[in-house]
Amino acid sequence: MSSKKEQQLRKYGTLVVLFIFQVQIFGFDVDNRQATDVCSTHTILPGPKGDEGEKGDRGEVGKQGKVGPKGPKGNKGPGGDVGDQGMLGKIGPIGGKGDKGAKGLSGVSGKKGKAGTVCDCGRYRRVVGQLNINVARLNTSIKFLKNVIAGIRETDEKFYYIVKEEKNYREALIHCRDRGGTLAMPKDEATNTLIADYISSSGLFRAFIGLNDMEKEGQFVYADNSPLQNYSNWKEGEPHDPAGHEDCVEMLSTGEWNDSECQVTIYFVCEFLKKRK
Repeated sequence: MSSKKEQQLRKYGTLVVLFIFQVQIFGFDVDNRQATDVCSTHTILPGPKGDEGEKGDRGEVGKQGKVGPKGPKGNKGPGGDVGDQGMLGKIGPIGGKGDKGAKGLSGVSGKKGKAGTVCDCGRYRRVVGQLNINVARLNTSIKFLKNVIAGIRETDEKFYYIVKEEKNYREALIHCRDRGGTLAMPKDEATNTLIADYISSSGLFRAFIGLNDMEKEGQFVYADNSPLQNYSNWKEGEPHDPAGHEDCVEMLSTGEWNDSECQVTIYFVCEFLKKRK
């Protein structure tokens, strides 16, 4: 054979060998059966490392991860703009009295008045003043009489009258004495019951009577300075004055007595002796 033919035979032989090799590699037989039915005895060695491929497209955003731990406190930021004015709050309590202010400037002098007439008015002023005093006394007496007419209580020897004007003990004592009487002095059970019924029927709870221990603590005397003797009607637990301020006596609507402060202002009962014929 010529050299040209030898080269062609070699070429065809090489192709046949490669074809047989590839058939064994891919696991196919002449009947196109799958490679799982053929047991291959050949071992394929890995080839050399290929060139680096092109960079792929950017993948989708992954799921949000867990919240990490709280970081350290940051630096204080700059102050913000001033906000709008808030709603007006409630009015606060009235403050204390302030200090006296400085004296103001003197005003403009007034116009000169008209000349007065010469008059010896001192004598008339005294007369007018005395008249005013007399009128005031008459008004007080008229008021007292009106109240007396409205209702009194009496025994064989005395009249009793509730004065519905709030006064302290001393004022009440003076009020009764100025009208010829004194504060009521219940020295027996009958008189005490009469005054108690009078107070209760008048719708009152209590009223001053003429009894006190202002001179000596614990030693009660009547308004005429006679000592408390055989009769008394103290409320249970009374008199009770640990502080030493309750030196006057009031009668309750029940008829019981209670020691009270003399400075309280309440109604009171006056008594008057009947004139003997």
